[in-house]
Amino acid sequence: MMLKKERLKGRQKEKMVDECHLCLLGLIALSSLLTGSSGVNHTHVFISSGEHVRLPCNNALHDCTSTTWNYNGFRHSAAIELIAGGKKKKNAERHERLSLGSDCSLNINNISTEDYGSYICQLWTGETGPKQRPDARVYLHVLQVSSSQTEISAGLSVTLFCQLYSHPRGSCDDLIRSEGIQLFWVNQAGVKLTRSDSRYQISSSSDHCIITLTTTLLNEDHNREWRCEVTQRDQVQTSVTYTVKSSAQADSATALTSTEEIVTVIVVCASFVLLLLALILWMMIRKKRSGVRRATDDSVEQTDDVTYTEVTAFSKNRAKKNKVHCDDKVTYASIGGAKAGAQEDCSQLYASVTKNRHKSGK
Repeated sequence: MMLKKERLKGRQKEKMVDECHLCLLGLIALSSLLTGSSGVNHTHVFISSGEHVRLPCNNALHDCTSTTWNYNGFRHSAAIELIAGGKKKKNAERHERLSLGSDCSLNINNISTEDYGSYICQLWTGETGPKQRPDARVYLHVLQVSSSQTEISAGLSVTLFCQLYSHPRGSCDDLIRSEGIQLFWVNQAGVKLTRSDSRYQISSSSDHCIITLTTTLLNEDHNREWRCEVTQRDQVQTSVTYTVKSSAQADSATALTSTEEIVTVIVVCASFVLLLLALILWMMIRKKRSGVRRATDDSVEQTDDVTYTEVTAFSKNRAKKNKVHCDDKVTYASIGGAKAGAQEDCSQLYASVTKNRHKSGK
């Protein structure tokens, strides 16, 4: 009887253990579904060098005071704290280019190839408390295109390098297999360039995620564009365009621009000189007309006051005498004044006396 009871208790314990195992497996499965197999949310972000990027913190709360951002790049074995308690660390690298968004995302301006790597967003309970949620990891991939030649001209062979800078967790082949990432070149029409095209030589390196394009430039290649694209599961994530700028064409354009600038300066100077000459001529004509007007006014005689005086003298002849009758003397006098210029000259007063004698017959 006692043996049966012990066996029954043993079976009950085994059942309870099995149930606990099932519960634990369920929790692990649920955790894997929510946060991934590693217990951490992870996101891949692709960006071209020189642009701005936003790294999301999927675990963020409404308040960012508990948010911390850490960076782990290829040059550092340990993580570097960029944001602590929702504030930027003053001694952190790229301090001036970092900012925290309202949703606790990390914003980085003017991305360079030194920014690629792993960024981890963490939520802490106070300064010494435990984590509130699992880490959110963001892998930042930076795409850059460079050329083997600095002087570009027709007839030269040029090689374009397109490299995807990624966190060195493994080889590029591992990244391609796990995330479905691919690199390739396309022309201006968006057509993918392949090794079957005799003009282009396409090669790739699985160790560093590099794809190269080698071709001999033609005269008509000036301003031609080739674009390097990166896709994740057949979806274009980012791209970089390389535009051919021929040195000869650039020198010709520079010379043409210089000639146009010289012609413009000459035209402006000539216009200014003509305007100045016209102004001087107008002032001379105006001055000449003013002088003629003053001379005319000075030569005109102006008579202010003219006085006429008439004096008549007569006498009665005696009837007794039979003599010839004659008129007595009549004198006319006139006094006039003239002005010379603006000032009066009293010495120029003049007088004239006219004497007329009339004879009468017997």
